[in-house]
Amino acid sequence: MISLLKRNLLRKRYPWNMKKYMKINERIVVAGRIVWSYPKKIIMGVSLFFILVSAVPVVDTGCTSFPRMSKIVSDFTAPSLMASPQIKTIMGTIKAGDTASSLLNTYLPLKIIYDLDRRSANIFPLTRIRKGHPYKISLLEDNLVAFEYEINQDDRLVIQKETDTYSISKNPIEYEIRQETISVDIRTSLSEAIKQSGEYSSLTWKLADIFAWDIDFIRDIQPGDQFEVLVGKRYRDGKFHGYSDVKAAFCTNQGRVYKAFLHEDANGRKGYYNEKGQSLQKAFLKTPLNYSRISSPFSTRRFHPILKKYRAHPGVDYAAPRNTPIKTVADGTITRIGYNKTMGRNITIRHFNGYETSYFHMNKYAKGMKKNTKVFQGDVIGYVGKTGLATGYHLCFRMRKQGRPVNPLKENTASANPVLSEEMDGFTLQSMKYSEKIKAAQNLALIPPN
Repeated sequence: MISLLKRNLLRKRYPWNMKKYMKINERIVVAGRIVWSYPKKIIMGVSLFFILVSAVPVVDTGCTSFPRMSKIVSDFTAPSLMASPQIKTIMGTIKAGDTASSLLNTYLPLKIIYDLDRRSANIFPLTRIRKGHPYKISLLEDNLVAFEYEINQDDRLVIQKETDTYSISKNPIEYEIRQETISVDIRTSLSEAIKQSGEYSSLTWKLADIFAWDIDFIRDIQPGDQFEVLVGKRYRDGKFHGYSDVKAAFCTNQGRVYKAFLHEDANGRKGYYNEKGQSLQKAFLKTPLNYSRISSPFSTRRFHPILKKYRAHPGVDYAAPRNTPIKTVADGTITRIGYNKTMGRNITIRHFNGYETSYFHMNKYAKGMKKNTKVFQGDVIGYVGKTGLATGYHLCFRMRKQGRPVNPLKENTASANPVLSEEMDGFTLQSMKYSEKIKAAQNLALIPPN
């Protein structure tokens, strides 16, 4: 039977055929409005179903308690039905023209971006974002919760949303490190041997840096020389991402064996030492750059190719490709930097004990080079060129001691400090472990395949 309210509403809406309609259909009325109509038989069937269901007793599972029984059920939201917020991640690579503002202005007001730029200046300036570097943006309901930028292969800039601000930090990139022993036999050059072994050229430069004080990798390396290297390989998501520290390296050069073991002292300083704990680092690097050949040796009488006359050449000329990095061979202070018609762009550095080195014919200087700047052994100070009187790209490298020219190739200098006596036992134990790993790999290589 339709209620009086429903009957009055239906009569007003359908005055012409109210009786017929009531026999055929029932309508649902909510808040005084008719919202849907159903056949009468269906209404009766649904009513019977709810009567049957209401007779089934409710089983208390003990999972949920309702301390306020007067609470309206529709106000509750079952935890399992609540939609958990999803973090949306946008990953990409910096393209030409990209800036921090262009990357973040969709998610942050420019005022906040400028504040982040100001606060990150001492950690990593956002203006130094460069093309080709990966980045990641994390969003929660289209709101920025994190921005990450890979500064280099070791560090990443992290901007993280906190309660009412953003934290800024520089964090190390996490890698899976797999230690491997790599053995190579020299036929032509170390770089070619590394390449043929399936490794990357960056390993060549690591070895060159380790033995830079004892071995000239252009003049000294001969066919038949060997290298065994215990090195960590870095992986992310199963992909190779370069080498970590070389733990130990053995070099057999012209019948003589050189050994290098990595040691980190109590102050966190790392260095390479031989099996006796003596530092491989000398006062001067063997050479100031990686070069293709010596185009002109130290000489008191050399025919000048441009001036067409004999004159002294108190230095060594290293032929190398344009813009090959030039390193200072020792710690010191720049006493002269400039240009002249003969030597082109040049830098002179004062070292300890009356030593002085000069670097001529540079194409350009490294960033930050100026007079009175302090530089450290291995720092890049400039790049190979042919400015001044030069017929090709090369570096003219000169060394003086107490004001007198000396031959850099023949100058022997003392080693740096050895392993501290109180750390020697730990160093010896660690170097023995590294040696065992290298020898085990050597023995495995000698086993013939089945």
